[in-house]
Amino acid sequence: MVAIPRLVIAAPASGHGKTTVASGLMAALGATGHVVSGHKVGPDYIDPGYHALATGRPGRNLDPHLAGTELIAPLFAHGAAGADLAVVEGVMGLHDGMLGTDGFASTAHVATLLQAPVVLVVDVSHASRSIAAVVHGMASYDRGVRIAGVILNKAGSRRHSDEVTAALEPTGIPVLGVLHRDDGISAPSRHLGLVPVQERAEAAGQLDRLAARIAAHVDLAEIVRIARSAPDLPTVPWSPGGGSGGDGPVVAVAGGRAFTFRYSETEEMLRAAGCRTVVFDPLRDERLPDDTAGIYLGGGFPEVHAADLSANIPLREHLRIAITGGVPTVAECAGLLYLCRDVDGADMVGVLDAPGRMTPRLTLGYRTAIAPADNLLAVAGTRVTGHEFHRTAVDPGTEPGWLLDGRPDGYATATLHASYLHTHWAGHPSMVQRFVAAVRGATPVPAPPRRRRAPTPDLRHHGDREATPGLVDLAVNVSRRPRPAWLDAALRASLDDVARYPDPAAARAALAARHGRDAAEALPTAGGAEAFTLIARARPWRRPVVVHPQFTEPEAALIAAGHTVHRVLLRPEDGFVLDPALVPEDADLVVVGNPTNPTSVLHPAEALRSLTRPGRVVVVDEAFMDAVPDEPETLSGRSVPGLVVVRSLTKTWAIPGIRAGYVVGDAAVLADLAVHQPPWSVSTPAAAAMIACASPQATAETTALALEIAADREVLTTELAALGIPVAGTPAGPFVLVRVAGGTREKLRGTGFAVRRGDTFPGLGDDWVRVAVRDQQTTAALLDAWRSIR
Repeated sequence: MVAIPRLVIAAPASGHGKTTVASGLMAALGATGHVVSGHKVGPDYIDPGYHALATGRPGRNLDPHLAGTELIAPLFAHGAAGADLAVVEGVMGLHDGMLGTDGFASTAHVATLLQAPVVLVVDVSHASRSIAAVVHGMASYDRGVRIAGVILNKAGSRRHSDEVTAALEPTGIPVLGVLHRDDGISAPSRHLGLVPVQERAEAAGQLDRLAARIAAHVDLAEIVRIARSAPDLPTVPWSPGGGSGGDGPVVAVAGGRAFTFRYSETEEMLRAAGCRTVVFDPLRDERLPDDTAGIYLGGGFPEVHAADLSANIPLREHLRIAITGGVPTVAECAGLLYLCRDVDGADMVGVLDAPGRMTPRLTLGYRTAIAPADNLLAVAGTRVTGHEFHRTAVDPGTEPGWLLDGRPDGYATATLHASYLHTHWAGHPSMVQRFVAAVRGATPVPAPPRRRRAPTPDLRHHGDREATPGLVDLAVNVSRRPRPAWLDAALRASLDDVARYPDPAAARAALAARHGRDAAEALPTAGGAEAFTLIARARPWRRPVVVHPQFTEPEAALIAAGHTVHRVLLRPEDGFVLDPALVPEDADLVVVGNPTNPTSVLHPAEALRSLTRPGRVVVVDEAFMDAVPDEPETLSGRSVPGLVVVRSLTKTWAIPGIRAGYVVGDAAVLADLAVHQPPWSVSTPAAAAMIACASPQATAETTALALEIAADREVLTTELAALGIPVAGTPAGPFVLVRVAGGTREKLRGTGFAVRRGDTFPGLGDDWVRVAVRDQQTTAALLDAWRSIR
């Protein structure tokens, strides 16, 4: 018998606030001196992270499908050992379990197995007296489940909560507390639910405020009394085994912000089997732990952290050496993605010759899996239970790890098992035994070769830092041709009006007319930089995506506005051409350049238009489109809902000091941008430049300049190719991107030429440089210098 006071926090359905209330109760009870143990019904990994933060103890899962009904009480008793009270958070609605099973694995099922009273959390924001009917129905539906009290959540006012409380009195179920709406306390979500606590620096502070709120509005003494009313539990605590890690082989366990999903019992079983578990962070650590003889890569969000995982080249190489060298490795879900060739274009470990990609479809559910052949974790025919939870896709290999309800999944060999399936090893100890046996027979991975880690791109770096006096400037993409007389005249004339505040109305009309748009579809800005700042602040973007490599200001502006940016990295092997399928389906903002800086690649207009859909804004940066003859792929003249185009007058007309740019596109989006634009941000000279550069004369001269640039670019690319330096992709703008030998940029500086470094662009490294297209005489001098340093 085990005497552990306990209660279950449940709700009529998802979204009523179970996690908020359960975590807050754990923290509030802990603050009063109780040692609290936190548990979660179901397979979820994220909620236990909040429980662990609230209690200072590991969060534990209780799932009959994963571990079997006979282990629920023993696992609970094991996890709650040493605590004087346990709080169990439910899943979905109280009686919701596996479909077609009469509630198997539901909160009610687990509450029955634990003989635990239930406290119901009910969102009352959209009802009053009807709440009593809901609670009465929940209490009478299954008399084997005892609902001992109710906590009302999201009450609108005291009068509102009093109405609900009065309606509940005839049911005999007491109201234990009332929580009112408080937007300051919430857990942000993304494509797979709540953001893990490891990724939220503010989580501890918010939990403290939540605990204080719970303590002030919930009867904690009555909560404790209810927990103590639970009878002694007739069970024996589960044991992971009788061994100790001691001096056994090292199993490296992935952790940190990108790999937050694993069950506590996994490490406990490995240690009990004689292994030493050492956690490493794939975002930060550049090598595996010393003497690693086994690797466990659990779940998490590698797609969110793909760029940073990709940048850690030393660790990726060490992992590849270890795994291909036969170090036994288990990879679940996120681990599977991490071992792929790439994730949405970001290079990963590359042990599996398959790409990982985001998809619009969520794959979620319990699974029964069968091993199709002998492998690292199982012998052929072994049947296990698990669950899937992902919005990515990886095609299975010819030797899959499992058949999930008959469907092949993952990859498996005698030393590698990679699959989307999450399993709870306590329910399948034979998997641990096979893995540990393989680890004991493995040769620890040797120390890795020294390799520089890819630097974090400096998003604020600009080519003007490299175009220092005395050097020929091939780093800045501003034309070196003389400005036309009509533009200089317009700028000088504008000085007559600088004693008045600027009015960009005439400029707005001229720009709209230039692209055949209404005035509401054009917005003058203080250069493209201001446009991207306005876009970043315009809306509470949930999942902004920036397609890289490209101009870094859009991402810098989004980060400055408090957004987490998802990067889609285009690959040199694909010519840096955009595949629209790489863009996550749930992206509500997509930013892409055309032609892209620094690749000079021109994407088809139809490919960009295909990115649009209801609820999404697509931003196309056409800062260099006027340098492309006839602008064949421009979207500036097309009216597409949710599409806006950013243009610049800086480059072609050589006026970066004037800060003249603009946005054309969906009037509704532009209206949101205008709300955030400071008064008079567009100066009088800038407005004058916009009017002048939108004239028919300017348009005609632009076409002539674009043809000159194309001819000069052809000479540059041809001469570079003759030197054995092919340019990347198919360039269409006034610059080219080339891959070079180490130290080339510095050597060129020594000969008097400044080119743009590539490692400040996400997706590129220091072996890339961008070279501005100049006149043929300058190109000839550059090529002579290049030959001299080879």
